[in-house]
Amino acid sequence: MAFLPTTYQEMRERGWDAVDFVYVCGDAYVDHPSFGSAIITRLLEAHGYRVGIIAQPDWRSPESIGVFGEPRLAFLVSAGNMDSMVNHFTVAKKRRSSDAYSPGGKAGLRPDRACVVYGNLIRQSFKKTPIVLGGIEASLRRLAHYDYWSDKLKRSVLLDSGADLISYGMGEKSIIAIAEALAAGLSIQDVTFIPGTAYRARNVDHVYEPVVLPTFEQMQADKLDYARSFKLQIDNLNPFAGHPLVEEYPHGVFVVQNPPSEPLSTEEFDAVYELPYERTWHPSYDAAGGVPALAEVKFSLTSNRGCLGECAFCALNYHQGRIIQARSHESILAEARLMCEDPDFKGYIHDVGGPTANFRIPACQKQLARGACSHRRCLSPKPCRHLRVTHRDYVKLLRELRALPKVKKVFVRSGIRFDYALLDPNPTFLRELVEHHVSGQLRVAPEHVSDSVLGVMGKPSHDVYEQFVAEFDRICKEAGKEQYVVPYLMSSHPGSTLKEAVELAEYCRDLGFNPEQVQDFYPTPATVSTCIYYTGVDPRTMQPVYVPRSPHEKALQRALIQYRNPKNHDLVREALRRAGREDLIGYDEKCLVRPVKRRKS
Repeated sequence: MAFLPTTYQEMRERGWDAVDFVYVCGDAYVDHPSFGSAIITRLLEAHGYRVGIIAQPDWRSPESIGVFGEPRLAFLVSAGNMDSMVNHFTVAKKRRSSDAYSPGGKAGLRPDRACVVYGNLIRQSFKKTPIVLGGIEASLRRLAHYDYWSDKLKRSVLLDSGADLISYGMGEKSIIAIAEALAAGLSIQDVTFIPGTAYRARNVDHVYEPVVLPTFEQMQADKLDYARSFKLQIDNLNPFAGHPLVEEYPHGVFVVQNPPSEPLSTEEFDAVYELPYERTWHPSYDAAGGVPALAEVKFSLTSNRGCLGECAFCALNYHQGRIIQARSHESILAEARLMCEDPDFKGYIHDVGGPTANFRIPACQKQLARGACSHRRCLSPKPCRHLRVTHRDYVKLLRELRALPKVKKVFVRSGIRFDYALLDPNPTFLRELVEHHVSGQLRVAPEHVSDSVLGVMGKPSHDVYEQFVAEFDRICKEAGKEQYVVPYLMSSHPGSTLKEAVELAEYCRDLGFNPEQVQDFYPTPATVSTCIYYTGVDPRTMQPVYVPRSPHEKALQRALIQYRNPKNHDLVREALRRAGREDLIGYDEKCLVRPVKRRKS
């Protein structure tokens, strides 16, 4: 199959006089299943719809959006695989110099707040044509949300973009239902019944058993109302038992969110990944050297979706849900064999996983029929007694991939949940991970060492991480391999005072670990941690949580973790004095930094 048309001429060469959908995307056009735009457009094509793609249009020019004229059914708009603001700005709000999702990594080819800009650009020329938003940016901004970059509460992106509908979550089921409704002649204003969508309305009399959220004006007036709203939102993420959510805005406008789409069955999941992707970037990008983001995923395999981990700083629960969905071995092996035929394949499968590599089954049997519990978490603060723990299926899959004739090595790089791995009484997974799927270093994400901070994060206590490291080291020694666990650490997360930051620095000292990069907590839309950052309370408990907000305090916490860097020494001394830990300023081996040398007079 060829790429989908990107120009009027390519559309005419297919014998089409018009398209059913125009897909407008902030990413360059890469026809690979790791790109949401490729999945949605190929899925629509498989259902008989004609789709044209406008990738990275010039948002300053209305003409750039009219390449195919008016689509028969709708414009589909996505900012791309990343939220455009995260794509553009560091946590320090400094503009990034490159964009991995653009040709040649060039920055500046998409606007800030891409969904809003593209939606309004379309509306300039096409006043009545339906606009459907999708992708991660729209999904996480589907209701009122805290916007870190402007430091204020923003309305649903549905209202600011001029769009009619949001397809939130992963979108495969909802987009086909939307297409079928529009193709049957329904007005976009009547498409109010599809799970996994949000729409605007003038009244909500038709909404069955809604959960009414605080109004936008109430949330603007009182941050605690936003925390209460967010709690109601996360309590209704269950596709089997969630209620519609109603959020009122001034002038009699409502945003209504239907419950999430049901998870894909294995057969449906397989079908998505067996669509006829070209598996590369559009040839128009060859001269620029292609699209850098493809390199990370071209020889990786997606085996699952969803995450039962519920880390507070992660939006996966809000976007993909907690119910694990898995592809069949046959589907994954078929994709691997196809990968092996690529002339650039060198025998190395870079990853086999998903949000968390070692989740291949739903957390418990109940989730398949009734969804995940709203009142308890699967893994933290302690594992649920109903949690099913096994790596048998994943081990079998990895063995089958290793056995393929052209495969030299299969890596597991998307991250494992180490507490889940420890719960498995069968040590086979960890043993085979060490022997076959790690190359020198295994990166895992304990994030912190303070149990109080870990509790806010929704992560296991530090002693669980220490147990995992000890077990990993033991297995490496038995296997005769010199391999190490390398921890991802996060500074300035809600709950972390300078006291906890010093505790983390001491851990790095005792470990002999000198992290070159440290991730500051980034308050992105629709996470529990972001809600805490904005409101000062944990929405799950409504209890106050300390939040390091000022850029200077964030710099102090980050400097403590990287205390060995001479550029940080002044900050480290200041942080230690503020924390009352001057005992760590000195010449003892336990000290983090030496005193300032006095100049001779």
